[in-house]
Amino acid sequence: MMLTGGCDTHVHVIGDAHAYPMVDERQYTPGPASVSALQAHLQHQGLTRTVIIQPSVYGTDNQCMLDALQAMQGQARGVAVLNTDTPMAALQAMDAQGVRGIRLNLESSGAHDVALNAAILREALQTWASRLADLGWHIQVYAPLAVTVACAACIKQLAVPVVLDHFALWADANCTSPESCSLLQLLEAGRIYIKLSASYRSPIQDNSALLALSQHLLATRPDRLLWASDWPHTNREQGKGPHEVSRYRTITADALVHERMQWLPNTEVQQQVLVDNANQLYRF
Repeated sequence: MMLTGGCDTHVHVIGDAHAYPMVDERQYTPGPASVSALQAHLQHQGLTRTVIIQPSVYGTDNQCMLDALQAMQGQARGVAVLNTDTPMAALQAMDAQGVRGIRLNLESSGAHDVALNAAILREALQTWASRLADLGWHIQVYAPLAVTVACAACIKQLAVPVVLDHFALWADANCTSPESCSLLQLLEAGRIYIKLSASYRSPIQDNSALLALSQHLLATRPDRLLWASDWPHTNREQGKGPHEVSRYRTITADALVHERMQWLPNTEVQQQVLVDNANQLYRF
C-alpha cells in the first residue's frame, strides 16, 4: 500500500566510480546504488519521497547527491557534507536544488576519543548554526552517544534543529541512564529529531528492547521522530581493505516494512512520522 508523501529520510546514492570518484582516505568502498534502484526501493516500501544523505566516501564533493536530486524530480531532498568556508552563495544554490541540511559524521572515521570528538563537534555545531539558520537548514549528526551527550548544552542553545542518526546510537533501552535522560530532555524541548533507523547499527541488539525504546520516544515527542531505511545498507566488510568493494548488508524490503510497522504501529503515528515530520523538516 502506497503512503503518498511518505518519506524515507536516510538513503545513499553511489554513482559510477569514474564519474564520481571517491576520496582516497575513505574507510570502505561501496558498490553502485543507482537512482533507479533507489526508486525501486521506495516502491517496495510504499513511500514516495526520500532524503539522500551525502556518504562519507565522497568527502565534500556532493555532485553525485546533487545529480540524484535532479533525477528524482522533486521527490527527494538532500543533506550535504561541506567545508566550513563554503560561501553563502553556494549554500543558497544548493538550497534551490533541494538540500536542506549538512551532516557531521564523527562515527565513520572510527576515532572514538570522546573529549576530542566532543570539542570538534561542539565547534562545528556553533560554526554552522549561525550560517544555516536563515536558510532553514538543520545539522545532522552521526556520532557516538557519549560525544553527542557531551554536546547537549551546546545543542540546547543552537538556532537550528539537530537530527541524530540511527536512534542516536542510544544504548539504554530502559531510558534511565544519565545519557538517556540528557537526550530525553533535548527531545522533550524539541531541540533534536531522532531517526528510527538502522537497527543493525544500534548498540541495542535485542529487537524487543529496541521496540520498547521506539515506543518511549514516540510517547515523548512524536513530532520529533523520523523513519529511515539506511538503504542501501552500507557495510565495512570484515577482512576487506578500504579500497576493496564491501558488499551491502542483506536487508530485505519485507524485513524493513515489518520493522517499520512495529515501530510505527498505527496510521496516526505513520502519518505523523513518515509524512508530517518529514514535510516540516525537509520542506517538501
